[in-house]
Amino acid sequence: MRSTHYLGKVTLAASIATSLVLSGTVLASSAVGQDTPAAAVAPAIVFLDQGSAWTDAARSDFYSRDQGSQMIPFAWLAALSAADGQPFLGDQLARYGYLPNPGADLPVGFTKAGPAGQEMAGMTCAACHTRQISVGPQQYRVDGGPALVDFQALLSDMLDAVDRVCATDATFAAFAATVLGANAPKKKVTQFRQDVDLWYLRENALRTGAYPTPLWGVGRLDAVSMIFDRLAGLDLGKSPSYLIQSNIKLADAPVRYPFLWNAPKQDYTQWPGFAANGSDIYGLARNTGEVVGVFGKFRPRKSIFHLFGIDFLNNGTPNETSVQFDGLLKLENLVKLIGAPKWPFAIDSTLAARGQAIFNLPDSQGGCASCHGVTPGIKRLPGQSTWATPLLDVGTDTRQYDILARESDPGVLKGAHIPFLTKPIKNPATTFSLLGVAVGGAILQSGSWVPAIWHDLGAKPNPNMSMAIQAPMPSDDVKKALDDSFNEAAAAPADGKHRYESRVLFGIWATAPYLHNGSVASLADLLRPASQRAASFKVGAAYDTQAVGLAAVQPGLNSDRVTTGCEDLNSGNSRCGHEFGTTLSDADKLALLEYLKML
Repeated sequence: MRSTHYLGKVTLAASIATSLVLSGTVLASSAVGQDTPAAAVAPAIVFLDQGSAWTDAARSDFYSRDQGSQMIPFAWLAALSAADGQPFLGDQLARYGYLPNPGADLPVGFTKAGPAGQEMAGMTCAACHTRQISVGPQQYRVDGGPALVDFQALLSDMLDAVDRVCATDATFAAFAATVLGANAPKKKVTQFRQDVDLWYLRENALRTGAYPTPLWGVGRLDAVSMIFDRLAGLDLGKSPSYLIQSNIKLADAPVRYPFLWNAPKQDYTQWPGFAANGSDIYGLARNTGEVVGVFGKFRPRKSIFHLFGIDFLNNGTPNETSVQFDGLLKLENLVKLIGAPKWPFAIDSTLAARGQAIFNLPDSQGGCASCHGVTPGIKRLPGQSTWATPLLDVGTDTRQYDILARESDPGVLKGAHIPFLTKPIKNPATTFSLLGVAVGGAILQSGSWVPAIWHDLGAKPNPNMSMAIQAPMPSDDVKKALDDSFNEAAAAPADGKHRYESRVLFGIWATAPYLHNGSVASLADLLRPASQRAASFKVGAAYDTQAVGLAAVQPGLNSDRVTTGCEDLNSGNSRCGHEFGTTLSDADKLALLEYLKML
């Protein structure tokens, strides 16, 4: 184990009360809030040991692999200015916490894809799942870790930037000249204005209907709401806007970004555990739904000539889906290569051994292994082994279940269904069922389920034949797997429980803040009763190696996380619940924390 910084032993109470003042990345400005200490030469970033399979080539692919996200035309984005008049991309979006990607036009996790001159800027997995933490001036990269970024501020500022160029004829003329060239034909400029206005109409409809106040802040977003709102609000209406404004609901159940290592091995996934998981067909469904939430183009239409009466893909038309199924399959395989990050600091091996014994105690005695240990899970199609992911109600915030119960006008998907498996969509329909049919239908029509199944079996499809020709009729097992990826019964349990996934804790030290909604600053704080946890704290990159989580002082990009107690369990920000290990002695807590650093 490499030892680059050792802080010694202190009591648990002292470690929490006197968290070290640790510096973060120095940026020129902030989307939320940050200090700007004097510039200094920073040491080279340390890329943490995440296993021999996680190579430089794999990392580079993960950082920029296209999944079909189309946020905004790249030429538009490059021509926009920030509020201070500087180029919007001048700092590669570092002011929002995104990480530089040397040699690329966009930061880590952003894509530039499409024909030359028509490239679209989009996002891929790494934008939300690459983390950088700091101890003193030293920065540590955690690939697959929860990003410390302000996504909502980026979206709002981008909308404001487009609004500014549309404010007057003169400002728009200058924008058009930059994007199209100084002597662009009037007809082309007119069409360009219509395109910009339509983009703004759609994205601003989402802002006015969905973006909450206060903001989600650094390191969080309401992912389920954003997927629901983009599908039901922006994709299922009538041309040309495809809007159904009434379907856009407030995105007020923010969660922290999950860590990705070992995610493909879980037998259930998503924070509420509504999705079966554990093989490539389930990963494909999960990731297709995710693309819908991050600017994937998806415009299904009625068609008696297509699967289930709906053309989900619109191939060969201007509304052809942008989802890159091949890219999604490759990204899932890249995620399988990401290992849990190894603690880069010194470990007290004697103390950690004592902590391991505590970890393995029954949960009634403060142990963790019964919920968070590695045990065999459900075998998933086509016979893949998994890790068990218990779904438990441990008294944490309940707001996400309200989101899962929302209903929408199905628009073009009214009547759609998967024969012999789901019932025809009615009006209104649960938005959850709309997402399940949309994702399942798109995967079945595309034939992308074929390479997903074949990869797990160790076989390869014929690259010279279309997927549809090689497997024209998906089996009932395949259709059921897709349906189980969006299990409506799990999303709305009859017993009224609010269950969330309990994951294996490898690398947990690098993923603060904790609980699904990011309401607890450190593992040390999580070992306290909810009534004694911090009611508010700052979220940023500065790391406390003693409390094992966020440092109390965040000199870089940061936002305030204000939580509620158990009296308001449905706030979306409750720090209540998971009161395991809270009765351990201070000495036992320190030992357990030392062991958790090693996982």
